[in-house]
Amino acid sequence: MYSISTTQERSLLWLLALIQFTIIMDFMVMMPLGPQLMHAFNITPVAFATAVSMYSWCSGLSGLLAATYIDRFDRRRLLLIAYALFALSNLICALANSYELLLFARAFAGITGGMLGSVVMAIVSDVIPPQRRGAAMGIIMTAFSLAAIAGVPAGVLLGAHFSWAAPFVLLVVLSALIWIAAIKVVPSLTEHLKENPPVLSEVLPNLWRLFSNARHLNAFAFTFTMMASQMMVIPFISPVLVANHGVAPAQLSWIYMAGGAATFFTSRVVGRLADRYGNKRVFRIAVILSAFPILFVTHMPALPFMLIVLFFPFFMVTVSGRIIPMQALLTTVPEPAHRGAFLSANSAVQALGTGCGAWLGGLMLSNTATGQIEGYGMVGWAAVGLAVLATLWIDHVRGARVPVQVAKPLETEQVG
Repeated sequence: MYSISTTQERSLLWLLALIQFTIIMDFMVMMPLGPQLMHAFNITPVAFATAVSMYSWCSGLSGLLAATYIDRFDRRRLLLIAYALFALSNLICALANSYELLLFARAFAGITGGMLGSVVMAIVSDVIPPQRRGAAMGIIMTAFSLAAIAGVPAGVLLGAHFSWAAPFVLLVVLSALIWIAAIKVVPSLTEHLKENPPVLSEVLPNLWRLFSNARHLNAFAFTFTMMASQMMVIPFISPVLVANHGVAPAQLSWIYMAGGAATFFTSRVVGRLADRYGNKRVFRIAVILSAFPILFVTHMPALPFMLIVLFFPFFMVTVSGRIIPMQALLTTVPEPAHRGAFLSANSAVQALGTGCGAWLGGLMLSNTATGQIEGYGMVGWAAVGLAVLATLWIDHVRGARVPVQVAKPLETEQVG
């Protein structure tokens, strides 16, 4: 475990949160842009779901490959290289003039995003002791809130007033600025290299052992199920609101802003609750609470726009609240020497679950003759069913036995 000051720790966590912010915005902004992308490229909901899933599938493949090398290099160097490539992928996406090139750009973004997600999780696990990872994950997950409050609404407004490519140009600029900050903030992280990483000829056998470990497999099954449930619903909220409820694309920014503002204040609270009462208990409660907003949004009657805006925070808070204890629990599963490899593999499984959930959700939807989208109610029931299955399976997710360390309190007050 690295020894850094409280100030350095806080700066590092918020820097990683900003990196996660751009990764999440890159993925999330595709969803409210769905109506514009479907119109610009003349594609169906299934084709749009494929574009969303392409990012996730490639992110999963990238995370899986990262498990073979992430523990062999300085975390800082990997982070900087992957983030530079991530910015390049968004530039290609902004310049895409065909559906095929868009798919390629999303695949490239997925590859770099998967690598970044693995490195970020490995850094958090290296620097923060287990007793405080719930609070630390709360800070990292603040990126989700920031993306919903600022990133996605800004992207939606840019897309509505300029073109669907404008949000990706914004991402390129933001990534460049954060990359410069990362050079100054992220220290060299090489302590894990003292474990003498295996030679390349042993990488595949080690990867096989990683996936043949029963404790790991239980965690992977839990991750896949939860992420598939999450993404069966979320990508299609904007297309359904526009097609079925007459919401203008520019108005979507208010919906995401309201939900993100609520989660900004609750994500760290959920993290502290997970540390105090246990990750599994808080996860189960969050799943139960999230079932009602999920079923409501997938069976939404005709409502005034203001009521939709007021409802969305309940949806965002409960759905995002499931992920914080889940992520904190998963960091306890591997032994310290294999933490980076496990988290890379788990990121891969998470991305595969995300892609499969979005793709399956798209398969269950269809367009009516009047241009509306039908089948969303069945998607909601399937998503809730998978989440309930995850609450039953969570008892099979067990942590590795590691020495207990005395941890200092983590200062989580808002910076700036």
